[in-house]
Amino acid sequence: MNLNIFSLATQLAVLITVLAALHQPLGKYLATTFTSHKHLVVERGLYKLSGVDPQADQHWKVYLRSLLAFSIVSVVVLFLAQLLQGILPFNQGLGAVDPWVAMNTAVSFVTNTNWQTYVPETTMGFGIQMMLLAVQNFLSAAVGLAVVVALIRGLVRAQTSNLGNFWVDLTRGTLRVLLPLAVIGAVVLMITGVIQNWGGTSIHTVVTGAEQTVPGGPVASQEAIKLLGTNGGGYFNANSAHPFENPSAISSLFQVFLILLIPFSLPAMYGRMVGDKRQGYTVLTVMVAFWLGSTALMAWAIAAFNGSGTSVGEGFEQRLGVAPSALFATATTLTSTGAVNVAHDSLPPLAGGLAMLNMMLGEIAPGGVGSGLYGILILAVVAVFIGGLMVGRTPEFLGKKIGAPQMKLVALYILVTPTLVLLGTAITVATPSLAAAAPAEGPHGFSEILYAFTSAANNNGSAFGGITSSGPGLATLLALAMLIGRFLPIALVLALAGSLAKQRKIPATTGTLATHGPLFAVLLGGISLILTALTYFPALALGPAAEGLLK
Repeated sequence: MNLNIFSLATQLAVLITVLAALHQPLGKYLATTFTSHKHLVVERGLYKLSGVDPQADQHWKVYLRSLLAFSIVSVVVLFLAQLLQGILPFNQGLGAVDPWVAMNTAVSFVTNTNWQTYVPETTMGFGIQMMLLAVQNFLSAAVGLAVVVALIRGLVRAQTSNLGNFWVDLTRGTLRVLLPLAVIGAVVLMITGVIQNWGGTSIHTVVTGAEQTVPGGPVASQEAIKLLGTNGGGYFNANSAHPFENPSAISSLFQVFLILLIPFSLPAMYGRMVGDKRQGYTVLTVMVAFWLGSTALMAWAIAAFNGSGTSVGEGFEQRLGVAPSALFATATTLTSTGAVNVAHDSLPPLAGGLAMLNMMLGEIAPGGVGSGLYGILILAVVAVFIGGLMVGRTPEFLGKKIGAPQMKLVALYILVTPTLVLLGTAITVATPSLAAAAPAEGPHGFSEILYAFTSAANNNGSAFGGITSSGPGLATLLALAMLIGRFLPIALVLALAGSLAKQRKIPATTGTLATHGPLFAVLLGGISLILTALTYFPALALGPAAEGLLK
């Protein structure tokens, strides 16, 4: 197994160039979208049909209740539709989905996790895939956009607890941002060879000389939003390793680009909305530093592996080489995407541990659509608080005081995901019937369980493939991790936004800690690493680190 460093460097250079060219224009468009007072004709029609007053400015609690109500209804509709698949149109002759799988799938797609406990092409027909799962890919990503926009409004507004209108933000994120980008993305994917049809595809098998019919379907349209929305649920079980989902080196690089496009553009939106582009550039610098550092470490971990024990070559992209696998694995775990073109269970131990560490960072580099930016802004509040204590003055962030009420919310936010990951892993390991779902022995079996809960609680959706999660016990535990890991942090973010919005603005003075520039970027990046290391080091030592030493 050889890692072509030149190939990896070339692909990184292309990505950096294109993303650098687009992040400001797209960031400007995003800022304009969520600050405009004008409503499109189609939007006004939707508001009228649904009884929404687009001029209503919601208190943060009302904003949260609207978001939760919408998500609960989405889970119920998706769950029932899977149970009724046999009588729904475009089912391709497929019947009802197993209730436990249906429950887990409904939760995973609504929470932007897209954890898949089933084989998509033999379980879900065109109707479920296209009209429900793909729709949730749009809506769950739009929810993330809405939350980060609400948080930014909390930083900008003064002496109010209103954060905007959830229904307006959801509609604009879907119709003005995700839908047009997904249409463009789907067309490009079809040009690169991704299929889009309404039936099976006949191929000639070279080994046997026989004709074989491989399931087809509307793949490109689902693939585009799967990546743009940092969702990750594949149309095929092999996800982006399947030649119909990812047929070439060009399509693979384009898919990584789609994953990173919106998350890396959101800091530019943030800078414009707060009226200081330097704020956005500082956040972007930290994100890019983590991404490049993690990509380099992933490449090193793969290249340095001596080949003993884990069968590395079997799970890697055989058509395109190892470099695209390293690049894809890093991008998909640093965001909440979870799409894969390499079997993560086949990664060398240290590379698999790095994939876990990427998620344990809180997926802030650049993170998911919306969730990445609000995650790193929460850490920025921690950095401001620590910086304020160091200089002996009340911490301030963009003209808002950071006191005990704000820090309690921030502390709870930081504790939610580690609690879910570590508690879920401990319960599973200590329960023989649950631990049996990860049949691998020793540290690797522990790693499979740790990875599963890390992925679920961080709403990523990728997995070490050796684990079986379709049984009632693990399906329920993982669904709970997804639900709590998605909506409790969102509730805390909106509560923090409401707390900040009702404050009056404080003018900056010579003693105010600057939240832009290299010094703050180093402080922010250091705090992110320290919090992750202190929280997860023991668990990583028992899993991938121990496995790496044994190999």
